[in-house]
Amino acid sequence: MLHALRLPPDLLTPYLHRRVSPAQWRRAARLVAERVRRRIPAAYLTREAWLGDFKFYVDERVIVPRSYIAELLRERLAPWLRPRQRITRVLDLCTGSACLAIIAAKIFPKAQVDAIDISTDALAVGKRNVANYGLRKRIRLLESDLFSAIAGERYDLILCNPPYVDVDAMRKLPMEYRREPRIALAAGREGLDAVLKIMWHAAAHLTDEGFLVVEVGHHRRRVEAAFPYVRLIWPQTSGGDDCVFIVDRHELEGARRMAPVSRRQAPSHQASRAAAASRRK
Repeated sequence: MLHALRLPPDLLTPYLHRRVSPAQWRRAARLVAERVRRRIPAAYLTREAWLGDFKFYVDERVIVPRSYIAELLRERLAPWLRPRQRITRVLDLCTGSACLAIIAAKIFPKAQVDAIDISTDALAVGKRNVANYGLRKRIRLLESDLFSAIAGERYDLILCNPPYVDVDAMRKLPMEYRREPRIALAAGREGLDAVLKIMWHAAAHLTDEGFLVVEVGHHRRRVEAAFPYVRLIWPQTSGGDDCVFIVDRHELEGARRMAPVSRRQAPSHQASRAAAASRRK
């Protein structure tokens, strides 16, 4: 309604005395009708979404921005990043609309940011948002299947809000979520297909003091079962302490040395469980 009336989304009180014109009413009624009849997400109807104070253009080519990582970035990932720790290179995997890449560029003003996505459609939306924020010189958008296009590149910080919806949950999604790109949601039987690959290969792309930050929905138990030999930090967010994990390069490298599989392949969830059981024996 506020969008239809062209009012700020967070400042209603000063405008409560205003009368709604017939044209404004018709505009609002059309949006509400579309929302109800076709169950289109509001962000696709208004062509905008917000993460805190940051506004982004969105349409059906990208998932609607929503990330607990954005909350942690507002605090500069404190206390895990030291107050004076230099962040000069950031990677945003599965960038979608480039929302996390843009927030990271704002939070770390001296950093160059690479924003990666496998979808050219998503990158087109990301390009628009990067331009809207005047960050074309600092954010590089790349088409890539995770790390495939950045061999040899290293970063102080890797952020990722990957697909993490499991098969059962995908079947039960409301119509609104089914309007979003499936590639940005579905992640195999247990929702960990992308996370396993990221965990396995991230160390090669982190600097000595680098950190990996990954959002996994509420899959903490599954992630910990898949990587029992990795000490993961689970910061508190508005969604709880099972949504996002933080891990440093040294932990990831240790995990690779301990895993009893080829270093060229990401371990399956089942293989990781079997390895952990073997070590406990």
